Amino acid sequence: MDFNMKKMVRDAGAAISRVVQMTEEKLGTSEKTELDAHFENLWERAENTKNWTEKLLRNTEAVLIPNPGNRIEDFIYHKIEKKRPSRLSNLEYLGLDMIEAGTVFGPGTAYGSSLIKVGQWEQKLGQTERDFIGSAGMCFTQPLQKFLDTEMKTILKEKGLLETKRLDLDACKNRVRKARSMLGQPTAERDLRIAQSEYDRQAEITKLLLEGIGSSHAAHLRCLQEFVETQARFYSQCTTIMTDLQRELASMSSMPGVDPHSPINPKQNEAKNEALNGLRKARVIYDYDAQDTTELSLMANEVILVRELGDKPNEDYLYGERGHQKGKVPRAFLEFLS
Repeated sequence: MDFNMKKMVRDAGAAISRVVQMTEEKLGTSEKTELDAHFENLWERAENTKNWTEKLLRNTEAVLIPNPGNRIEDFIYHKIEKKRPSRLSNLEYLGLDMIEAGTVFGPGTAYGSSLIKVGQWEQKLGQTERDFIGSAGMCFTQPLQKFLDTEMKTILKEKGLLETKRLDLDACKNRVRKARSMLGQPTAERDLRIAQSEYDRQAEITKLLLEGIGSSHAAHLRCLQEFVETQARFYSQCTTIMTDLQRELASMSSMPGVDPHSPINPKQNEAKNEALNGLRKARVIYDYDAQDTTELSLMANEVILVRELGDKPNEDYLYGERGHQKGKVPRAFLEFLS
């Protein structure tokens, strides 16, 4: 305990001395060892890299996750090293509400069936958006954050040590200048040589780290290119989804005998079902992943068209259609709509 107290007092005294020394340097009453121009240029580039990387990272995260509350939640889970809870995107929530509203208004009405259809496609958009956010995180935001947490932190730590060595060196120079007797001067000069050696060594270490910023820029360039490719693929998928939706809505509104502004009466429903070769509407109760290419994957709350697989009913499976997608679907995952 006595040793720790002495060390604490000694460290506090050294810290106060350095504060006084830095104040004297700012006032111009004390000399300061300057770094060479090449080092200063390297340090300026490193500072710019840190500041702009932080800004780019914040802005990219704001684009990928617009809700600041979700960003704060993700940050907290990252700090406590726990897996963040999965959440639906805003588009998926919109899709669920559209499907529910369409079910309430009646799947047999033009407006209700259109709401259900658009809701299904909004869910697809939402899933595509979530996949894009995950891919963008892996290829762009996570590498930038890792650079700030590792390489940049190391550079700042070594630069701080260099500043400490520089203050020690200048303090030794002052002691040499103030030495009055031949007895004290050799000791001061020896301390100066040691301080100069430690300062030069730390400057070389820091310079090597700063020169590595060029390699970091090259790595960040590759991340940027991957981010652009991921974003382009995302927008292409969105265009395809919305084009298919427009085609589906156009085919629904152009069906014979259907007035888009009026409910469809039971007789029209019968005629429509006959035209669809016995297909009936069914709502999906649970998500289902297709086990092979003969099956159709399902999303909870979406509405699809189904019919029996053959002449005899199958206890386990039905034949399902969703737009141009077709395949077997499990009967237990469906609820028929009247």
